[in-house]
Amino acid sequence: MSDMTYTRLGNSGLVVSRLALGTMTFTHGSDWIPGVAKVGLNDAQRMVDTALDGGINFFDAADGYSSGEAEDILGKALKGKRNDAVICTKLGFRQSDRITDAGLSRGHILSSVDGCLKRLDSDWIDLLVLHKTDFTTPMEETLSTLQTVIDAGKVRHIGVSNWPAWKVAQAVQFQRDNSMSQFVAGQYLYNAVGRDIEMDILRMGAELGIGLMAWSPLAGGLLTGKYDLNKLEDSDGRLAEGDFLQVSREQAQAAITALTEAAEAHNATPAQIAQAWILNKCRDHTVIIGASKLNQLETGIAAANIVLSNEEMAALDAAAAPDRRYPEWFDDMMKDELFAKVLA
Repeated sequence: MSDMTYTRLGNSGLVVSRLALGTMTFTHGSDWIPGVAKVGLNDAQRMVDTALDGGINFFDAADGYSSGEAEDILGKALKGKRNDAVICTKLGFRQSDRITDAGLSRGHILSSVDGCLKRLDSDWIDLLVLHKTDFTTPMEETLSTLQTVIDAGKVRHIGVSNWPAWKVAQAVQFQRDNSMSQFVAGQYLYNAVGRDIEMDILRMGAELGIGLMAWSPLAGGLLTGKYDLNKLEDSDGRLAEGDFLQVSREQAQAAITALTEAAEAHNATPAQIAQAWILNKCRDHTVIIGASKLNQLETGIAAANIVLSNEEMAALDAAAAPDRRYPEWFDDMMKDELFAKVLA
């Protein structure tokens, strides 16, 4: 038995490892984001086997990763081991120039699910995540179609990714009102320097039973500390593809400094501390780790057991704290001190 820790995913009975192996790097040779997708079948097989040996049972894919090649590779790598794995895959991004081949319409969801199942060589998807919002399709159509694929036994649980909090809350209320299966997972960008979801997404998830699957825990590699912050375009990974982080260099440097200090105390790397920070924030959080080399995966697995002290967590929290926004600061300013005292 490995030392991996596990959790129930949101308000469900689905038990998953707190680390999920992301397959965004898997490819048969597609030119989709060359700086990211560069792991072929043989190396992917070794990664999947290493993940399973390390206690990871959770695997994350998407039909948009290298035009479905990542799903195909994951399916091949898990051949004969399907029952040992919890597979999450995602849909919603455009698949071709055909007008209707994108979004969250009934037709696109139904055809996409069948495509995912074929590439994964599986009879079911453990967790189907809506990869993006679709404001052209009525929400009711999307949710009723998800229920259709659940009732058909093709999908067992559902979640969202990159949706605003108000949209998720609206959807969950509709699901509850109509006795539908509810979203149990939310995939969101979250790391020590990208913390926008602390404002409302995390609070919403705790209230509605939606577990966090944090993507880009290393901020595209930024938090490894190995890049020159003034020359990110010269890197060999995702950061070279454009600034999707939208954070200042000052914030990034502050976070890297704090991570490096904690890493020295734990004989670890800044990358391991960045992953451990998310896992230490909440016992129910899960983290999607990607790797282009086997040793990166092995290092990531080792981070699952790093326990950070309250003082270390406070220092990391303070390093790149997001600006407080209304009504968050207003709520704190207007806190009833007597209630706080008597209920403490």
